[in-house]
Amino acid sequence: MPLNHAQWQKVLASNSLGPVYLLAGEELLVLEAADALRAQARKLGYTERDVLDVSAHFDWDELARSAVSMSLFATRRLLDLRLPSGRPGTEGAKAITAFCANPPPDVTLLITAAEWSNKHEGAWTKQVDSTGSMVVFNAPRPNEWRAWIGARLASRGLTAVPEAVSLLAERVEGNLLAAAQEIDKLAILHGQDKINADEMEHLVADSARYDAFKLSDAALGGDGARALRILDGLRAEGDELIALMGWLVNQLQLALRLANAHDFAAQARAERLWPAREQLFRKALRRAPREHWMQCLARAARIDRIAKGREAGDAWLEAQRLIAAMAEARAAQVLT
Repeated sequence: MPLNHAQWQKVLASNSLGPVYLLAGEELLVLEAADALRAQARKLGYTERDVLDVSAHFDWDELARSAVSMSLFATRRLLDLRLPSGRPGTEGAKAITAFCANPPPDVTLLITAAEWSNKHEGAWTKQVDSTGSMVVFNAPRPNEWRAWIGARLASRGLTAVPEAVSLLAERVEGNLLAAAQEIDKLAILHGQDKINADEMEHLVADSARYDAFKLSDAALGGDGARALRILDGLRAEGDELIALMGWLVNQLQLALRLANAHDFAAQARAERLWPAREQLFRKALRRAPREHWMQCLARAARIDRIAKGREAGDAWLEAQRLIAAMAEARAAQVLT
């Protein structure tokens, strides 16, 4: 079974590394866990690291070649296999399984995957779990969020009163990256004394400020409740719906270009999408077919006309319905 947080910490404190590790889940947490494992590997004499970036046309024979290649400069090597989609495919699953069946001495395979769910698991993950260690890093649940922030503060040598922790949780609105950045800033700006609510208010930027970028990301990410809350916040802050619809139309057009592409990864590169946004669109297009996004785009264009006074209707109400449909395809019936 995948290791829990406490078991993972014991692994990091061990005086030896296993033959293979699979770190998967929330991107920020996976990246930090991988950095910690690499640091431990360096302490243990793993002075050579081979990075293998898996793309659409990756040659899986490269894993076997790297595993058995000899080095004149190091007796211990770390193979850093980066699997963004978490899906190695048939050939990749065979290659990873073969490595686990006969791991070379003094070689450790680190596999990282920033996209993960139970559907990613298969025979190859069971083999990894049996041969080495597998850890799935999930984002904190809403009821775990304040505890996560408290633990993160403690890891940076900081403490805060409960009211200050709650304030930070509200400001970053469940955004792990924003929380991490703010806590790192606190570690620089604040001393070792316990942080009170007034100090937190003064030191922490309002990372939860509503904007069109967060709105589209929440809707495309399937978080309808958050997306509607952001839309209400934008309206309350006096944002113009015309500018907002311009951005939503832009993002829906991008979704359709990706949906129409023969090679999603190639199109994502052409659009210059960074990995997290590529995965955001990949998940959105898996939730609903191309026709759904065409319908959303048509509705967005209509809302734009209403906002400009060229067509009758309640533009904000229609925008709420559009956002609900973007977040959940089954809500598309409200568009009719």
